[in-house]
Amino acid sequence: MTGPAKPGLHPRNRHAGGYDFRRLTEACPELTAFLRRAPHGGWTVDFADPAAVKALNRALLAKAYGIRGWDIPAGYLCPPIPGRADYLHHLADLLAEGGALPRGPAIRALDVGVGANAIYPLVGHREYGWSFVGSDVEAGALASAERILAANPDLRSAVVLRRQGNPRAIFEGVVEPGERFDLTLCNPPFHASAREAREASQRKWRKLGRGAAGAARNFGGQGAELWCDGGEAGFLARMAEESAAFAERILWFTALVSSSANLPAVQRALRRVGAPEIRVVPMAQGQKQSRFVAWSFLSPDAREAWRRSPGPG
Repeated sequence: MTGPAKPGLHPRNRHAGGYDFRRLTEACPELTAFLRRAPHGGWTVDFADPAAVKALNRALLAKAYGIRGWDIPAGYLCPPIPGRADYLHHLADLLAEGGALPRGPAIRALDVGVGANAIYPLVGHREYGWSFVGSDVEAGALASAERILAANPDLRSAVVLRRQGNPRAIFEGVVEPGERFDLTLCNPPFHASAREAREASQRKWRKLGRGAAGAARNFGGQGAELWCDGGEAGFLARMAEESAAFAERILWFTALVSSSANLPAVQRALRRVGAPEIRVVPMAQGQKQSRFVAWSFLSPDAREAWRRSPGPG
């Protein structure tokens, strides 16, 4: 297992110092309507209010990354930007393996489940200049992502969107013949059923004192974003099994693991398919602990040769 000794946002994360609401409202004036006084006397927003969270995300993307016209349809996942950025910074470290940070369009990443928000391609390209393919099973999510790209023409050549026609497949049907990727990234669905997702949402809202009747998740989420057969553990097991068929064409496979209880099963699945290099990288945002698992079928020498001689896209 590798990773930083101390939990906390990555040192390169632009959001490590917290939110500067004065500058954020300059970048996105509509955020002003959602500001409220925090107990410490500063400003905050109601993170249980989907409209407030969306406005905050729009402001963060505009101020920190120059993204214009960001929006998502009602009910789609509205992710926390600092945590998503953290994943990307740790992925850059993973690719660097102690050397220079990898930058530029020659680095190709596959975002499995790009979603309506397209956060990883947006932030990843702005921070490192990487090229992305974003896949999704849901046509509405891809249509939303396409609208975001249309509002930022400089991203059109850096981000390609592809529909995954088989909801049980992950790489098959998306990775084209002869295509190579330096890494894959993914935020797997957590729950095993729609009912489980709904009950978890109700418990969360009761803890917030809002009552189960208001249990629309504060970060939203459509079915494919929130649940799949077998939940997170089942999804990761399928990802591990399918990755073996792409062992020579993808340098690093990675995925977030929301529940640490799923790690042993994921690691066993990866050992079964013969992945010789398995890493777990811890991350944290405030009190929330997270991590991602990364694996490669290539030896250190083969990974070094890959970095020296990028293959065809």
